[in-house]
Amino acid sequence: MTVRLVREPIDVAALQATSPADGALCLFVGVVRDHNGGRPVRRLEYEAYEEMALPLMEKIGADCRERWRVTDVRIVHRLGPLAIGEASVAVAIASSHRREAFEACRYAIDTLKATVPIWKKEFYADGDAAFVEPGLLK
Repeated sequence: MTVRLVREPIDVAALQATSPADGALCLFVGVVRDHNGGRPVRRLEYEAYEEMALPLMEKIGADCRERWRVTDVRIVHRLGPLAIGEASVAVAIASSHRREAFEACRYAIDTLKATVPIWKKEFYADGDAAFVEPGLLK
């Protein structure tokens, strides 16, 4: 299991490794889009309470391993400034079968967004900036 908070671009290719026992790899990559709520977005910045975020991310990974027959869990979230099109978060789940991989991946990203103290600040085309409410991080 790997969980990380990084300040450099996420190496998505490195998250795709599988073992001979794996028949499925479910990979979710969240990328910075150029709009939100009808407003043009120019860039984002992510902040985290790292001492709390990492243990919670580890718990999500452990929960995935307990609930589904998965062989590996990898969760990486980017911090700092990000440009449009850059990966902000990646979740990779390896398993013998696709159902477990899909279900665990969905659980991991949804739980991360709902519970881990990571905050997104959007910078808009009009020069305004605002933190996005956690409930809107979907």
